[in-house]
This record gives sequence, C-alpha cells and structure tokens, in this order.
Amino acid sequence: MASVYDSDRLAAGYAFDRPPVHQQILKSVQLNRPAGRALDIGCGAGVSTAALAPLAEYVIGLEPIPAMLVHRRLVAPTARFAIGTAEKLPFAAASFDLIAAAGSLNYADLSLALAEVDRVLTPDGVFLLYDFSKGRSSLTGSALAAWFASFEQRFPSPPGWRQLAIQELSVVQTGLDLLDYTDVEIPIRMTLSDYLRYVLAEVNVDSAIARGDVSAEQARDWCHRTLAEVFRNGEETVVFRGYLATLVKRTSVLRPPS
Repeated sequence: MASVYDSDRLAAGYAFDRPPVHQQILKSVQLNRPAGRALDIGCGAGVSTAALAPLAEYVIGLEPIPAMLVHRRLVAPTARFAIGTAEKLPFAAASFDLIAAAGSLNYADLSLALAEVDRVLTPDGVFLLYDFSKGRSSLTGSALAAWFASFEQRFPSPPGWRQLAIQELSVVQTGLDLLDYTDVEIPIRMTLSDYLRYVLAEVNVDSAIARGDVSAEQARDWCHRTLAEVFRNGEETVVFRGYLATLVKRTSVLRPPS
C-alpha cells in the first residue's frame, strides 16, 4: 500500500524545514553511561537520528520508506541507515543499548513493535518512546491557535495516525516496564518565514498537493497570506507539547525494586 510519506517534497521538508524539537526533548535524557549502539525506529528524514548522536557512539536510523532518506547524509552524516519496519526489526537479538521511537509507533502494530524492541534491546538497555504535537499555539495569545484550526480545515490530515495512551500502555506481553514518563513543553521562537516553511512541510499539506486539491504555490500563498497577521510583530514563541517515556526490560538492573 502507498504511504503518504513516499514523497520527495515531504522528505525535503522533514530534512530542512522543521524546528529542532527532537534535539530539545532528547537533551534532557540522562543515561548511566553513553550507549554503544543506538537505534532510531521510523527515523523519517534522519533528524531524530541526528538528535541521538550525543547519546551514543554508533547510531542507526531505520525507516520503511526509502524516499524519506534521500537527504540522510546531510541531515545525519555520522549515522548509518537501513530500510525496515518496527514490526520486524532487521537486527539480531540484544543488538542495541539504546532504542528511540519518535511518533513512529503511532502507525505500527504496537504489540509486534514492542516485542521487537524487547528482542533487540540489551538486558540493561533503554527504550525512549516520545512524540510531540504540531506547533499549533504560541505563548502570546490565541491568534496562532485560531489560525491552526482553520489550517487543519483547509488541509485535513490523512488517515493512519493514532493516539498512544502511553501511561495506560500494557507492556506485560513484551517484558518491558515503564520506568519514567514526563510531559514536555518545548517553546521555540519562530519568524513568519520559519513557521511558513514548517507548516508547508506538514503531511496534510503534502497530501493535499499530491491529490491535486491544491498546487504547491496555492498552498504557500494561502498560508503566507493568512499567517501575516499572526506574525505581525515579527516573531512568535511557538509551543510544541509532547511526552518522553523511558522503558526498560523487566529484568534490567535499571528497574527500581518493587
């Protein structure tokens, strides 16, 4: 089945036009020691893979859609990349000290994917499961939130993504335990140009263009015209809200005693 992410335009947008939210979330991670090998599941264009580099000596990004990896060498030049799915990781058991998945398991068969994470994670390894919302609001008033509501009406999101209730996640069958859960809020200063590039790189805009509902020029013109008033002061502090969950194997020494 064709994927909405099988798009050269989307690959470029994810590689170069999105704010550094991954880096901001992962910089709060504290490991007992640097990881030897890290795996980024569903790495997209490689931005999330690059964000793992400070935490591990060797990083691999795994992505099911080859088109998304076109710019990988520019985005994450020290990482390696492979094609594969979360449900069938193409790696041996106990291969990674650190595994991360940023929003990718929202598209996967969760029970299969978590079982695979459990299989390839070392006994004392760490699994970072995180995600964040679209930048739909700012710290200065409600104008951006109102605009984003009209943006989502103009460009509806394609199906496929589903919400994960992480704190209610049953991981009994996989042998993973939820060690820690933190809600995060990442404020990022953005100009009109910054925000325009970001929203035009969203999958709902790309899908509308791919369907022929609108041209790339029409999408840009609509967003630029309607955002001008929101960014009339030059910049806005856009808020990205999300979570960071830390999971370990049930036998891990990192797991606190019950």
